[in-house]
Amino acid sequence: MVTLIVSYIADLLFGDPERLYHPVRLIGKGIVFFERILRRRNASPGVDRMRGVALVLIVVGLTAAAGSGLIAIASAVHPACGFVLSVYIGWTTIAVKDLRGKAESVRGALRAGDLDGARKAVSKIVGRDTARLTEAKVSAAAIESVAENTNDGIVAPLFYFAIGGPVLALVYKAVNTLDSMVGYKTERYIDFGKCAARLDDAANYIPARLCGLLMCVASWTMGRGFRVPLRVMLRDGRIHDSPNSGISEAAMAGILRVKLSGPYAYGGEMIEKPTIGDGGNEVCAPMIADALRVSFIVSLMTVCLGVIVLWLR
Repeated sequence: MVTLIVSYIADLLFGDPERLYHPVRLIGKGIVFFERILRRRNASPGVDRMRGVALVLIVVGLTAAAGSGLIAIASAVHPACGFVLSVYIGWTTIAVKDLRGKAESVRGALRAGDLDGARKAVSKIVGRDTARLTEAKVSAAAIESVAENTNDGIVAPLFYFAIGGPVLALVYKAVNTLDSMVGYKTERYIDFGKCAARLDDAANYIPARLCGLLMCVASWTMGRGFRVPLRVMLRDGRIHDSPNSGISEAAMAGILRVKLSGPYAYGGEMIEKPTIGDGGNEVCAPMIADALRVSFIVSLMTVCLGVIVLWLR
């Protein structure tokens, strides 16, 4: 319980520990290393899928073994060492401050009238092409990123932290990082990354729906009502190409009374996606701050739920 709370507070105070050894970055380097070994050009789809399964097993297995082993060694040296290492690992899985900083940089550039700067800032948190986005599209992209990452970077890690400690939270981040690096439906990864993508979908299934419900509660606490976000979430959350990302995006669209998603350019090619939300308001830069407020309230509620779960255990 204490480890969860201290890890959350550490993230709020210090954000991502960029100058220290970061477990998630090490996981990313490991994925690149093992992909070079396992992936082969001109392999049959079946072989590619099996090699992708091997990558997932290796990365997830090594992450679990390294995390639990290091904490056990540190605890054997002194219980305080084990506690500090557990807090550090948990801290690196949570991204409340980091998400706020990146979204605020987009909002700050838009407020200053620097559309090019805002495009560059939003390109760091979304995968789509941003060079020709209008101010409204830049704002929408930032809001969608806040909604999606409220689950991936806050709710899901805290959920797994509460049920399995910092090691399970780190394992979740390994799964999520695998999906973000190889889980694409491109010619290169359509088969090799299928296992990573499916595992990430499974790992996020419960947290994503918890995140959506908490967003609706957060909307109620902000005086924006509960029923509209819930209705939009239940109706539009399932039309997204991801079984999970659409949940939080739809809830956020309902809270802000805007339309999100829709067609976008990726790699120079237009990707057709349905719009989410009823609209009513035009997307604008100040709404990024509203989305961040929702995200922060959701993070507080998730920590409280995690403490209750740990107390009951």
